[in-house]
Amino acid sequence: MTDTLQHHGIHGATFEVLRDLVERGAVDTVMLAVPDMQGRLKGRRFGADHFLHRVVPGGSDMCAYVFATDVDMRPLDGFALSSADTAYGDVSLLPDPNAVYQLGWMPRTALVYADAIHDDGQPVNVAPRQILKHQLDRLAARGIMAWTGLETEFVLSHADAGDCGRRGTRPVATRNLDYALAHPRVMTRFFEELAECLAGMGWPVEAIKTESAHGQVEVTFPYGDPLRAADLHLLFKHAVRTIAEQAGLVANFMAAPATGVGSSCHIHLSLTRDGVPLFAETGGRMPDKARHAIGGLLDILPHLALLYAPTSNSYKRYVPGTFAPTTFTWGRDNRTCAIRVVGRGNTLHLENRLPGADTNPYLALAAVLAASLAGIDHKVDPPPPYIGSAFDDVQAPPMPGSLEEALAALPDCPLPASDLLTPDVVAHYTNAARHELAVYRTTVTDLDLHRGLATA
Repeated sequence: MTDTLQHHGIHGATFEVLRDLVERGAVDTVMLAVPDMQGRLKGRRFGADHFLHRVVPGGSDMCAYVFATDVDMRPLDGFALSSADTAYGDVSLLPDPNAVYQLGWMPRTALVYADAIHDDGQPVNVAPRQILKHQLDRLAARGIMAWTGLETEFVLSHADAGDCGRRGTRPVATRNLDYALAHPRVMTRFFEELAECLAGMGWPVEAIKTESAHGQVEVTFPYGDPLRAADLHLLFKHAVRTIAEQAGLVANFMAAPATGVGSSCHIHLSLTRDGVPLFAETGGRMPDKARHAIGGLLDILPHLALLYAPTSNSYKRYVPGTFAPTTFTWGRDNRTCAIRVVGRGNTLHLENRLPGADTNPYLALAAVLAASLAGIDHKVDPPPPYIGSAFDDVQAPPMPGSLEEALAALPDCPLPASDLLTPDVVAHYTNAARHELAVYRTTVTDLDLHRGLATA
């Protein structure tokens, strides 16, 4: 990792750095990637010379169904973008010169993010990266910059079968190691290699800690640009899974990886204008923009659960007593609320505790930014902050209990269509949810067999 490709903000600079690394033999493979609806990296591997001479100036292509499929990559019907009716045509991929990374966990390999565009040069509006870019453009039009930090959890297990006979179900730790500083050797080695690989690509982690569930890990990253945060989050998951596999381990990013266990992906948010924090307190008083952002989040997010809780498993995390919110409430330093106000003075910011580890960060960030901006634009006043356990508040709006409930809540969203829920986005992601529900309705599970085999 002596040759490190840092992230550059100047248009085109990273391609020049990449070209230099290729000429010196430090990089011989380039992966061109896009995030799919599930927040996974999809794309192609290119020889580095071919990428620089053909793909950089001319782009590439990809079957559009990558943006219209489920976790099993099945071609599905009902999508305007891609289906049998559209003959499963291609979309073009335009490499992003400001999103080029050398991968510390893959020898001589770089990854370049791309944006999907139609033949007429217009962006593919339902692509996750474009949905987030739309929200950032809306903020920029008001002179506002967003700063976000993601902290995500996952469960680290041995690759061999556990008690239930399934691979990756035997956690590397079998007791509560929350905030522990002594870990099993396999975890310590994993932490060291992960931190080294991420630092080697110019992206050091802020903190790594073990959580209360067996084998559960939380990684926190510094504040930054939301698009870059989402791009790096997918690279982080790619690194975690690759390094884990090399060590004979499995990393589980399910929202509910086991009964009674929840893994989150909390989103920390700050807004600035001309470098001045919009949420900063004056004399201990929270400013109106912070209050209105909270009001928007509580008003809008109940209707956008499909964007931050996309699977049936997502809703098994929202259980009282598991540090996952069950009501749409807010409070100061209150981990039972959906929106937790953190910090004091200039450091005051909002923590959205709703997304799980399975969230697509582009969609979750887009939902958070759209809801916050709607609250600011319309001066939405939030209810009083919650003191005590919000799990006990029977009057507060409850979190949807299932993907079916989340799907039903979407049409009633008060957010103007032009803000986020354009008709094509609504149709695309509701169709995806219906396909997800169809799988769960017709699939016989281990629980069905356990409860019914000997009794039915």
